[in-house]
Order: sequence, then C-alpha cells, then structure tokens
Amino acid sequence: MPLEIVTVPCLSDNYAFLLHDTESGQTALVDAPDADAITAELTARGWTLDEILLTHHHWDHIDGVAPLREAYGAKVTGAAADAHRLPKLDRAVNDGESFDLFGHEVQVLDVSGHTIGHIAFYIPGSNAVFTADSLMALGCGRLFEGTPAQMWESLSKLMRLPADILVYSGHEYTQSNAAFALTIEPDNPALKSRIAQIDSARGTGKATVPSAMQLELDTNPFLRAHLPKVKELLGMAGAEPVEVFTEIRKRKDSF
Repeated sequence: MPLEIVTVPCLSDNYAFLLHDTESGQTALVDAPDADAITAELTARGWTLDEILLTHHHWDHIDGVAPLREAYGAKVTGAAADAHRLPKLDRAVNDGESFDLFGHEVQVLDVSGHTIGHIAFYIPGSNAVFTADSLMALGCGRLFEGTPAQMWESLSKLMRLPADILVYSGHEYTQSNAAFALTIEPDNPALKSRIAQIDSARGTGKATVPSAMQLELDTNPFLRAHLPKVKELLGMAGAEPVEVFTEIRKRKDSF
C-alpha cells in the first residue's frame, strides 16, 4: 500500500509532510519548519515520529528537528554534501542512491540550485516526489547559491519523472507564482484554468500543494523554457533552454 501523506501548514507559508505507513504504524516527516505544528498533527492522529527527511539546510526547513528528535527519538536523513550545515544526520545520502523507508523505496535526487546540496525524495510506490524549494507549484526556488545552469539541470531531472506523480513542494507561493506565470504566457489556457482553481482554493483557505507533475509541465514557466512558443514570447527564438530559463528567473527575481 502507498504511504498516507498529510500536508502540515507551518509558520506563515511553509509546508511539512507526514508520511505514514498504515501496516507498520510508522511515520516519517519531510522537513521540520515548526515542531509545534507538526507535534499537534501527530498528536491529533495518534501517531509517533520515527524518521525525519531533510531537503536542505535553510532554517525554515530544519528548525523543528531538535525538539522533534528529543520528543520522539526520530532518526534524521539528509544530504551527505550538506551534512556540515544540517542537524546531525543518522543517515547521509547522495544523488542516485535509494534507501528503505518502512518497506518503501525512496530515491534521492540532487536538485541543487536554490542551495548547493539540496535534495529531493522520490517515492515511486506512493507516486510522490518531495521537492521543497527546487521545483515549486508554478515556480522554482530563488537561486541563493547555485547557478541557472544548475537549477535548469535539476528541473530537467525532475521533468523526466512520471507525469502523473504528485509534487510536494515547500511553500504556499502558488498564487504569486501564478501572477508571474501569466506575464510569460498570458494566453496559455491551461494556466488560466489553473489560476481560477488556485484562487478558489485559496479563497477557502485550502492548500495548493501538492500539484500534479503534468500540471506543472503545462503551466509552470520554469519548466517550459525549452518550448519554441515560450522562446518566441520572450523574443529569444533559437536560444538554448538554459538561456531562456535564466531570463525567466531574472524576471521573476524583479517581479
């Protein structure tokens, strides 16, 4: 059976995710922005916490680790390349490796760009990828440490995953990302339809995460830098995809 996945709103706009194996009763967490919110969700469901999976070192993804580890004795997994600035790791992983999580295969993908050493966790059996601040709903993370070429490579890697998987990203930025996406492709019908759905969801306080990979492929401007029609809209016909991605990221940074 696939893992039961619960989205946990944290801080002002972060998301953490609980991954519960119904057969064993074990639970893992992807990123730990806020121990109180996560503990409240665990308590409400009668779950304990066995594992914490970390995507990158930014404070709003790791600040809850210490109290959660103390309360539950959870083991922590993170990137070996980022171990020097993550909480102490019980399992250090590298790009291309897989590990077992309660009988479920987890594949590790290096998705550097937002930070160097940022990883994503792909769980094929649960049809889910946890991308945090690399691929985001209708966006991608700001390049604090990596280069546009690194981020484009990371996004291209994620784009090769099955189109029907769900993308669990780290923030509720979708509405602002949508406003920007419309400046790149104002006549994209899939984008217009998605924006209506986003506005409806946010109007009732519902999360827009996760999102389907196919929906990202159809509407996310950062995943569309290789398409001739997007190049033409930007006045960059014939440009390499990484050049187009660089221009889109530059525009978003000043949007």
